[in-house]
Amino acid sequence: MAGKSAEEQRLEDLVRLRRVRDRIDREYAQPLDVDALARGAGMSSGHLSREFKKAYGEAPYSYLMTRRVERAMALLRLGEMSVTDVCFAVGGSSLGTFSTRFTELVGMSPSVYKREVTEAAAGLPSCVAKRVTRPIRNQEADQAATHLL
Repeated sequence: MAGKSAEEQRLEDLVRLRRVRDRIDREYAQPLDVDALARGAGMSSGHLSREFKKAYGEAPYSYLMTRRVERAMALLRLGEMSVTDVCFAVGGSSLGTFSTRFTELVGMSPSVYKREVTEAAAGLPSCVAKRVTRPIRNQEADQAATHLL
């Protein structure tokens, strides 16, 4: 029996990458790291990182942080939780790291976002507010990833 062709291996990797992405989407608030994600996918962490970035335009850890920030934005728009509580609710372990990544992706700190965007999004349906305020690190990568779905 001959080994897998390059195309068969690529398609198999894409299935695994989709599962990793789905796991991140589901378990974003859990402690996740690239090694654990790679073990779950039956890949080395280096291979997972390279292939994930090639497929989705960002590394698995960056994708995880984007999901956490996206969820944090939704919680902050509700205005019922403090920034610290939101940080820990979305899986952050350090308020400083969370605030830095949030600011990089959104362009303002979580506390400024909570104050300004909550007022601006008042009255919008939550599905519209989520789409309008979604953090997009790299629009070209987002468009490329859409083609893989």
